[in-house]
Parts: sequence; structure tokens; C-alpha cells
Amino acid sequence: MRRHRSVAPETDAAVALLDEPAIGRRPLRMRIGERLVARGAISEAQLTAALLEQAGTGRMLGAVLIELGSLSERAFLDALAEQLELPLVDLRQATPEADALALIPEAIVRAARVLPVRIDDGQLVVAISTEPTDELVDRLRDAAGMPVRMQLALSTEIERAVNRSYNALGGIDQYLAGFGTDASRTKPDDSLDIADDNAPVVQIVTRILTQAVRSRASDIHIEPQDEQVRVRFRVDGTLLHAASLPVGIGQALVSRIKIMADMNIVERRRPQDGQLEVMVDGHAFDVRVATAGLIWGEKAVLRLLDKTRSLLDIARLGMAEDTSDEFSKLIRSPFGMVICVGPTGSGKTTTLYAALSEINDPSRNITTIEDPVEYTVPSINQIQINETAGITFADGLKSILRQDPDIILVGEIRDVETARIAVQSALTGHFVLSSLHATDATSGLNRFIDMGIESFLIASSVIAIVAQRLVRKICSACREQYTPEPDELALYERWGGRAKSVFWHGAGCNFCTQTGYSDRIGVYELLRISEPIRELMMNQAPQDDLLAQAKSEGMRTLRDEGLRLIEQDVTTVAEILRTIYVG
Repeated sequence: MRRHRSVAPETDAAVALLDEPAIGRRPLRMRIGERLVARGAISEAQLTAALLEQAGTGRMLGAVLIELGSLSERAFLDALAEQLELPLVDLRQATPEADALALIPEAIVRAARVLPVRIDDGQLVVAISTEPTDELVDRLRDAAGMPVRMQLALSTEIERAVNRSYNALGGIDQYLAGFGTDASRTKPDDSLDIADDNAPVVQIVTRILTQAVRSRASDIHIEPQDEQVRVRFRVDGTLLHAASLPVGIGQALVSRIKIMADMNIVERRRPQDGQLEVMVDGHAFDVRVATAGLIWGEKAVLRLLDKTRSLLDIARLGMAEDTSDEFSKLIRSPFGMVICVGPTGSGKTTTLYAALSEINDPSRNITTIEDPVEYTVPSINQIQINETAGITFADGLKSILRQDPDIILVGEIRDVETARIAVQSALTGHFVLSSLHATDATSGLNRFIDMGIESFLIASSVIAIVAQRLVRKICSACREQYTPEPDELALYERWGGRAKSVFWHGAGCNFCTQTGYSDRIGVYELLRISEPIRELMMNQAPQDDLLAQAKSEGMRTLRDEGLRLIEQDVTTVAEILRTIYVG
């Protein structure tokens, strides 16, 4: 192996692959820049602009080129591999071997930002994202007890592969020895310590939470069954199997979680709700806990909310450009109500907070009441629902109205009292944002009527309703052209999709857990309450008439927006059919 002496760059993990350090390596840096020009990856002008930018910031050349849009990460890595005479490894398809992973402790792997891949001819093959130093090679060799050979891979791919390979659930067998399969389903063994931080059940709960975060899960399901306790993670809206545990540990797991969430561990038949905070890999998470008694025992569902996540702006939600522009205008109304509707987990709160972030300024008093508070914004007054203390949506909303508000966000309208107060708030000069469970925009209007709110009050207060869903995006790491099944093509044509000669899907890879999808994007249906629609509402017209009028005024339905994403190769026909009822 060719070895290079250098000082390891101190840089963010996201750009560790992007070049040698900016200081003290000018000859090699120029060679890599010239190599990129020679390969046709960038032009002389782009290199000159990047070097000028680098001189002022001290950042790495590759990072600057990519930030300027002159170069892709993979193109730079190709050039760096040629420069260092190191082979490339594609971690999208290459699966690290268990024997290789066992040779290097996880702490060293994460600190060094490397990944053991396999053992080959008496050497440990290690993926790295930048030039290997002698110090790093020596450290890895000493830890593995054998020579190491380096290969290059993208930093982002290494990070994802490390999180996938060093599975936090992989080491729980040592904690399961004391849990038999015949333990009671309704009463945990009194000898089990579920409060001591070093107890086996505590360690298992910690590992479940850790792996869920690393898997990008939004929810954890702990489900007692006949012969096992099933643990599943909801990733990108889909439940994926995570682990199968002995029956005997089920109640102890749930009891431990209930202790953490300050819930009643004695009551196991009635549903309970609670909340806790955890720290995983340096990130703080709020965890919302809900339990329910099943025939095989008590089930727990944990919703993970990253307290450090940043708010999205409206432009990044996934709305079509004209829909985004119209929505931005509507939320600047001085009074009235804008409602987001959709099922649980469809991104309603994200949309509401994107709206708040756009209209938030120091001249306005913005107050929210939520259960739970999912985004923490220092400049906004936020109230957490606490039914035990008597703080409900209705009572909290009444108190907000005495706080001189300009804008009010009601996390969810659940009952007629909350709905009536929200409507009255909108009618008396306040701007109200809220969410509601409904299938589409026009059915959201009917939900108000079902709650007992008079149609003339709804027509006078509501200015717009946004219906939404979240659909999975085709995995960028394994996307490829394919020929849809005949029934998929028939559906696409029946829905009114434009003629397409090429369709794309995800073939399945390590990074998308072989699903072909990674991450999600919103699909939106914006209904503006126009005068004709108000008249229909006042006359209690059926929902079909409201929908027909809205479409005649240019409203695009959820199905129309789903077709747009298929046409733009963002998602697939199968995913739209799974997520949106299209008829």
C-alpha cells in the first residue's frame, strides 16, 4: 500500500472527503485541482474561483467546489482516488463482513470516520473518505491486530454504513439470558430491576432508542405477541422489523419505559400517555409514549421528536411553485383561519410551523397550544397541553385570547368546544392556524359541520384548507430505469398522467434497507374558500359539489399532485397508490 504522511484534517464529517487540508498542502492541492481540470470535471475558471474562495475562508478545495455547484462529491472522490492510487468501494452495494467489523471497536470507527469492510488475503480492508495518514493506519493496524489496506468511499456513505453495521441491537443477547419464554405476560418478575441504570432491561431500552434514532425512525412499536415481543421502527412512513425478543421481557420493557415517562406502572389495562427526554449520539429527543393493553400484554408506541431539528421553510415542503406562492399569501391574512388536514403522521405540524416561521416577526404576538410541543422556537410563546393539570386545548385557547395575541396556533382541533373557540377567534380579528383529521380539503369542511359548527360560521372564518400526505422518494443511491407492471401503467393512464417513455424506481440497496425509497416529500391540496364556495357552504351543498367548484377554480387534488411527482421521477405509481386514495 502506498502510504502518505500528512496531518489529518480537522473538518466536519460531511466534508471530510472533500480534499486535503487548506493549510500546508498547496502543492498536492494544486495537483488535485489540475487533475480535476484535466479530467474535464471542472473548468479553469471554476478552479480559479474556488481557489479564491478558499483563500478567503481556509476551507477545503473540494468542499468549496461542491458548494459552488462546480463538482459532485462522487466526481471529486474519483479524482482523489486516482490521485492517491487507492481503489473505490461502493457502500451502497458492498455489505461489511461481520468478522471485519468485530476487529475494530465501534468507538475507534466513529472517531476515525472509517469502516472495516472485509478481510482479504490477511489484511483488513477499511473504507476511508480522505487521504489516510500514517498515524491512522498504525492505529487501525494495532486495534485490528493485522495489516490494513485502505479504500475510498464517500463520507456520507461511510456514516450511514457505520450506523447500519454497528447495530445497537446487535449486542442485546448478553442482556436477554435472564428472560425466559415462559414468564408472565401480565406481571413482570419482581426480581427484575427496572430502575437501575445498569440493569439488563434498562440497557435493552437504551439500545432500542439508540438504534431507532440511527435508523431515522419516527416511531418505535413494542408489541407483545404469542411467542415473542416484536420491535418495529417506522422509517419514512413504513414499519420495518427491528428485533424479536423473548416473551418474558415484554412487560419489563414497557414498565421501564413507563417509569422514564412518569406513568403509572401498576395500571396495565387502561391506555396511558406520557413523555420523556433522552439524549442519543449528542442529540436531544422528546419521546411521546402511548401504551395500551392487548390480549398478549401491554403495547408501547414511542414517537421520537428531535429537539435540535430545524424548521423547514415553505419552499422546501414540496409544494408546487404556484401552490406555495398562494399559500404564502393566504397566511399573511390579518384574521381568519387556515387549517391543515390529513391523517396522523402526514406532516401537518411541519407545515404549520413552516407557515409560522414565514410570518414570524417581533411586531406580532404569536402563541401556540400543542400536545406535545414538537418544535421549540424561542421567539414564540408555546403552551404544552397537560390534561392532568387541567390544561386542555379549549381551556388553553380561552386563556390565550386574554394574552393579546395576533396569531394563534392550535395544534389540533379535537372537539366541538375547541372548534367553536377557534372559529370565534378567527371571527374577532385573530389569525388562527390549526390541524384537523380529514381525508382531503373538502372533507375538512364537513368535519367542522359534523362537530356541530354552523355552516355560516365556517364560511365566515375559514379562508383556506390544506390537505396533505407524505410520500416516499425514490432512493437516490439505487435509482434506475424500469418498466412498470401493466396494471401500474393502466392506473397511471387512467389517472390522467402525461405520456412517459421512461420510468424510474429504486432497485433496493443497503442505504434504503432494500425498499427502493429514502426520505419523504409532501403532497398538497390547497382549497381557497372563494365566494362561490362560501355560498355552497351556506346552502349546505354536498361535498361533491364543493369539490367540483374547487376544481373548476383551479384546485389540484392530491391525486393531481401525486401524478406531478411521478412525472418528475420523484416517486413511483405504487407509492402514490399506497399513500393517496385515488379511486
